[in-house]
Amino acid sequence: MITATAVIPARFQSTRFPGKPLAPILGKPMIQRVYEGVRQARQIRRVIIATDDRRIYDAAAGFGADVVMTSGAHSSGTERVAEAAATLDDDVIVNVQGDEPLISGPIIDRLVGALEESDAPMASLMAKVTDLASAADPHIVKVVTDEAGNALYFSRSPLPYRPEDFFYQHIGIYAYRRNFLLALARLAPTRLERQEKLEQLRVLERGHSIKMIEIERPTLSVDTPQDIIKVEQFLKQKT
Repeated sequence: MITATAVIPARFQSTRFPGKPLAPILGKPMIQRVYEGVRQARQIRRVIIATDDRRIYDAAAGFGADVVMTSGAHSSGTERVAEAAATLDDDVIVNVQGDEPLISGPIIDRLVGALEESDAPMASLMAKVTDLASAADPHIVKVVTDEAGNALYFSRSPLPYRPEDFFYQHIGIYAYRRNFLLALARLAPTRLERQEKLEQLRVLERGHSIKMIEIERPTLSVDTPQDIIKVEQFLKQKT
């Protein structure tokens, strides 16, 4: 059985939402909700918060998280996760974005399981969306796959061009084979990656595969302060 550690990259600076990881959601900072959700996963032996900001570090340490300081020079969460992964010896590293306060353990377990059952170097998530008007929203990343469930392309544009019944929204949570992650973080950005501003395209442009796992519905990620309200409403309804 493979071993897996989850790393949650968290930075304080954000153009649209500065201090986002520490934004309170029903009395808990968002980063704590992400951490607690990932800890529910049965296939994860360790959960690490990786940050370059002392405020996030102190908050994470305050609620008992395993937290490490990383370089402030990283240009992406993948690079931050790779720095933390370089000190580990797990077979698989799971990159969970710090803006996914409703992430659950079973979803993480499915990602790890996908790498146990395939030869793919990495895996990610997608969910079916039937609201076809949202296909034009550039903030919603779309993905198409081959018949085996491997990603063919990701885009901020409608994908496919004219979806008639549904499209797949990409959920930006990844499981990597550790050695592949370390090599990926050292590669220069590729042309389509730069144009779409989607770093997962670096994998496809370099000729590697991404196994896509379908989950029941898109997650409620937080990009703006208004998204906090949506998450709190969901949690209140759930309880």
